[in-house]
Amino acid sequence: MLPSQPFINISFFQPQSFLMTGIPGLEAAHGWISIPFSSMYTVALTGNCLILLAVKRTHSLHQPMYYFLSMLALSDVGLSLSTLPSTLAVLWFDYRFIEFHACLIQMFFLHFFSVVESSVLLAMSFDRFVAISNPLRYASILTNNVIIRIGVAITTRATLSLLPLPFLLKRLNYCPGKILLSHSFCFHADVMKLACADITVNILYGLYVVLSTVGIDSLLIVMSYSLILHTVMGLASPRERVRALNTCVSHILAVLVFYIPVVGVSMIHRFGRHLPHIVHALVAYVYLVVPPVLNPIIYSVKSKPIRGAMFRVLSGKGRG
Repeated sequence: MLPSQPFINISFFQPQSFLMTGIPGLEAAHGWISIPFSSMYTVALTGNCLILLAVKRTHSLHQPMYYFLSMLALSDVGLSLSTLPSTLAVLWFDYRFIEFHACLIQMFFLHFFSVVESSVLLAMSFDRFVAISNPLRYASILTNNVIIRIGVAITTRATLSLLPLPFLLKRLNYCPGKILLSHSFCFHADVMKLACADITVNILYGLYVVLSTVGIDSLLIVMSYSLILHTVMGLASPRERVRALNTCVSHILAVLVFYIPVVGVSMIHRFGRHLPHIVHALVAYVYLVVPPVLNPIIYSVKSKPIRGAMFRVLSGKGRG
């Protein structure tokens, strides 16, 4: 049975809870589907925590590049933990209710860590640009104090950008019989569609947040790599060019793993309303679950220092 839905008054209604959706059309197979999801969450959390421990315990990794990698791993842990409880509750126990305020909190942290990840990827592109274009001044430009300031700026930017979202949703009047979400977690675009009110402000502010964070970040990353490519092409030796570009491969893959699903989610929400619900669900899961899984794999495969440090952590050896 649905929980009772108390009315505050006759003209304003907020649901006590929303009803989450797992994989539309595959509800009978949720038990089996939970196995790969549980595995991916385990890989994501284990891999990113290993990176954090590896950087912390290995003195040779106390460099700007690896500090930024730690920020990326931390944002991936946060993103995984934002969706893990509700997703596994739906898949394991078929528990589909999420309380109204819990939904708003989950939505805030889900989008918060997405914006943080985008900002960290931008900071990492700046790190690569400085390392390649001005290697002699790399350590003097990206000092510990500068990195701390960048981290604070990233956190402040995400907080200030996203803090209004829960309040913009809380002010809306909702339809009493309209509580079904499209996913097993709370997206801003998904929740606001359940309102029986004018959501123009929500739409415009959501668009502003996307353009002012992920949109600007992606443009600046492209600009950074244009400058990197220009610098690399100016190197005399082909071997030096390949060596310089090889230091960017891991970051380029991480950028693609993050931004391709972001574009997919944006396109689906705006132009794919007539697509089957399962397409919306799968694209959203790819956006939220796949990057935290792949980033540790990418960096452990492509970065020998990270791979060695992770093995030392796993084997219980001392600090490097």
